[in-house]
Amino acid sequence: MKNQVCTLLVVLLLVALKAHAQDKQVGGPCEGCEAIHESPVPFDKLDMLAKLPDATWTGKKPLGINGIVYKADGKTPAPNVILYVYHTDETGHYVAKKGATGWERRHGSLRGWMRTNEKGEYKFVTLRPAPYPGYSDPAHIHVTIKEPGLTEYYIDEFVFDDDPLLTPAKRQKLDNRGGSGILKLIDAGNMYKAERHIYLGRNIPNYPVHP
Repeated sequence: MKNQVCTLLVVLLLVALKAHAQDKQVGGPCEGCEAIHESPVPFDKLDMLAKLPDATWTGKKPLGINGIVYKADGKTPAPNVILYVYHTDETGHYVAKKGATGWERRHGSLRGWMRTNEKGEYKFVTLRPAPYPGYSDPAHIHVTIKEPGLTEYYIDEFVFDDDPLLTPAKRQKLDNRGGSGILKLIDAGNMYKAERHIYLGRNIPNYPVHP
């Protein structure tokens, strides 16, 4: 029985790798983007809402980020798009839980996966990350995208409009991959909220004209 289970897992892995190999290469080099495939839930079972491990209302005000993912035309909602996000903790470190494997050891355990619904909507709840200690990089949330038929690629990080480290010079250097990632936070009382719409293919190298 154990051998049969192992054989089945190998077959499923080979099928997934074959399907991935047939995806069109887009976005250019992307170290760590393959972490999107470490989702503990199969892509087709993911929800549009992800609650990251640090999300809490106990003595803190969490951050809820939501938006709509649009197709390359900029107006048609894109369903079944996978988003993978990860970020530092409140001290600016990527901290992985004990026994972490794969990319979790580098990305830390504050990460999550979502799949856009039929309206292209996504949402995740977490705590606001801190910038790297001793560095001038603004606090940020990394995000990777996986569309049907295309390889995964990164888009501009979520950054915060009120972050003093997000200087005018740094704003000008943003690539706007997928559109602007600058978040304007709204204090909703028991939490902070922000919205970012994502535009597939925008400023993405090798993106097909008709995906």
